[in-house]
Amino acid sequence: MSVEEDQRAIRCLVAKVGLDGHDRGAHVISRAFRDAGFEVIYSGLHNAPDEIVQAAVQEDVDVLGISILSGAHNTLVPKIVAGLEEYGAFEDTLIILGGVIPDKDKAGLEEAGVDAIFGPGTPMEETIEFVRENAPER
Repeated sequence: MSVEEDQRAIRCLVAKVGLDGHDRGAHVISRAFRDAGFEVIYSGLHNAPDEIVQAAVQEDVDVLGISILSGAHNTLVPKIVAGLEEYGAFEDTLIILGGVIPDKDKAGLEEAGVDAIFGPGTPMEETIEFVRENAPER
């Protein structure tokens, strides 16, 4: 068995938070992650922050990809980070954010615990490589 076969696939939860009903980007990144060999779980629409935290903890994910276009990122994303901290899962989870995030909000989200923000038009390979290079090893 090669080293690659011995390692488990990177587990990713792609989550839609809040009342945002636009999920095309979440579907696109889910498929790209799957095609890259990641194990992908998709949350579906309209999840509360605590539901996303519960799913991330129960599924023991390496990566949490949050997709949001509603404009509520400054409220909802910190709640997710706080929930992961409460469960002791923050340090072991790479948190990435996708969607239309104004430049003025990016620093605050990164300070809150988001590892990277990918906006519209980001090449899929850039996101995939970031995850490969930064996902926690278990």
